[in-house]
Amino acid sequence: MTERDVIADFSADAAEFEGLVAGLDEAGWQTPTPAPRWAVAHQVAHLAFIFRLAGAAAAEPEVFQAMAAQAAGNFEGAVNAALDAYLGDPPEVLLSRWRAERDTAIKALAAVPADQVVPWLVRPLPPAVLCCAGMMELFAHGQDIADALGVTRTRTDRLWHVAWFITLTWDFGYQARGLATPDVRFRYELTAPSGALWMFGPEDAEQRITGPAEDFCLLATRRRHRDDLAVKAVGPDAERWLDIAQAYRGPAGEGRQPGQFRS
Repeated sequence: MTERDVIADFSADAAEFEGLVAGLDEAGWQTPTPAPRWAVAHQVAHLAFIFRLAGAAAAEPEVFQAMAAQAAGNFEGAVNAALDAYLGDPPEVLLSRWRAERDTAIKALAAVPADQVVPWLVRPLPPAVLCCAGMMELFAHGQDIADALGVTRTRTDRLWHVAWFITLTWDFGYQARGLATPDVRFRYELTAPSGALWMFGPEDAEQRITGPAEDFCLLATRRRHRDDLAVKAVGPDAERWLDIAQAYRGPAGEGRQPGQFRS
């Protein structure tokens, strides 16, 4: 584990994300992003709904359970359907709603004792892990917006939480494709934005994944193709993982093409 304050880092990432969109005019909100059929507004609406779920899970478990029950069997469809509740708003209202859902979720998660769990979509999670999931969402959808707007994001060691979350959810790529999860543990050795070395997994693991932490996170959120990243694998299962890595449940989506973002 790290000594980093997950709530402080979550709040900082949320503020950084807002900076991507706060100054956009109405046309900017309709800019297409690399996610098929999604404009900038769709990305913000998606995050507003996800944060609404997280806030309810932490502060109003009964409300969350009712929302989750409605999405049972087709979570992706339920999330996409929920976008309509946000996309009818003008940009300034959508941004205001995003801020409210963000603030509510972070405050609610901060109030949950670290040794307790909150309900979530598959199984209950400690509040720190759910915060990391939220940071992964901010990383991924923020990257879509940055790509759409031609913005280069400045990475910090707050990325530790996203990288750690990916190592916890390393089997999601197998599950999404109906593949058997191999009986293996990986060692992850990642270079932080600061230059520090982050290490996860058993030190004596025979199969390893190495590279820049940013590239690792871009790979597992499927925002870049592995051919365009400096992530390397040692071992056949680790090598295969680079092709199917995904930090979220549900369909993998189309991903990105090799060379799509090369200058």
